[in-house]
This record gives sequence, C-alpha cells and structure tokens, in this order.
Amino acid sequence: MVVTVSIEDCYFRDYNFNLPYSHPFEYCNEFQKVRMRGGRREGAGRPKGSNRYGEPTRPVRIPVSQVDRVLRFVREKEYALPLYATGVSAGFPSPADDYVESALDLNEHLVREPAATFFVRAQGESMIGAGIHDGDLLIVDRSAETTNGKVVIASINGELTVKRYLHREGKAWLIPENPAYKALLLNEGDDVRMWGVVTNVIHPL
Repeated sequence: MVVTVSIEDCYFRDYNFNLPYSHPFEYCNEFQKVRMRGGRREGAGRPKGSNRYGEPTRPVRIPVSQVDRVLRFVREKEYALPLYATGVSAGFPSPADDYVESALDLNEHLVREPAATFFVRAQGESMIGAGIHDGDLLIVDRSAETTNGKVVIASINGELTVKRYLHREGKAWLIPENPAYKALLLNEGDDVRMWGVVTNVIHPL
C-alpha cells in the first residue's frame, strides 16, 4: 500500500511525497532517524557504475510476480555472442579476420514479438521441403497474420499440425511440403484454430 504523506506532519511544509509506508507516522519516524544521523552524506553508498555492467542503473517498476523471471533472464539468459565481420566460405577455407564486428543477441534476430512468441518441436517429415525436419525447434509468433504462403501452426479438431497455409478459390488448405503427404482441406464443420506463424527454425546438424 502506498500512502501520500505531507511533510508538514513531520514539522516541515510545502512538500509532498509518495512513500511506501503503511502509515504516515512510519515515514515520520524514519525521517527523524535520518535527521538525527545528519541526513544524506555526499559520496555515501555504492559508487556509480560499480555493478557488473559497469554503468549507471535506474529503478524500474516490475510486477512482483515477474521479478524472479526478469532477474533470471538478466543473469542467465541474456547472451550476446561475437559476430564476425567476414562470411564463412562453404568451399575452400579463407583466413579468418582478427576482429569481431559486433555482439549478437539471438533474441533480437529470432524473436520479433517476445510477448507473443512460443516454441514447439516439429514431429514427422511432412514439411522437409520447407526445411523443417523431425525434432526441429520452431519459433512461432502468435501476433503475425496468417496469410497465403505462410507456414503456420494450426489446431484441427484438437490436433496440432505445421503446414503451409493456402487460400484459393474460396477454400482454405493446409499444404505439406512432402509429396508423400496429402493436402488438408479445411471444412466448415472442422474446429480450426490458428496458433501462429512459424518465423524461424532451429535445426541441429
């Protein structure tokens, strides 16, 4: 609970603060303690830029339920890896450059809308023509619009599938990228729900 306290309650006037105390007198007591100690001292506290990033910090309001998640991301998941300026030859080898162009965060390149993104593993070989193999990790954006030619994750009568969406002559189809599989015509009576558009594929070698 945040209570607005007038400083005149502590024998001062003309200032108002939003303070994280449940009762004005709690603030008054704390304020008087600071006065008795002489108030803030110049240079007291941790020096600016002494954190692990070597730069100033600023307070940010985060929902209590998300604090641990944010801290875990910052401490463990935020990896910026080196990106070399030169390309890699797929033919004869070429000398490597002795410098790095920049740091690359995969989140920036693979995840367009973090709040609307989820991951799912592909099963089967119906989409090998699109570069999606059994066991590949698919990055799916729920906010992306389902348009002709997009590879989508769809739920058909409760079963998930990954196919290419095609709308033609008033009919909607889910097309496989493997001639061994048949196209799926979406009928009016089917319970069809589009879960999202596949934006990237992570394929192990």
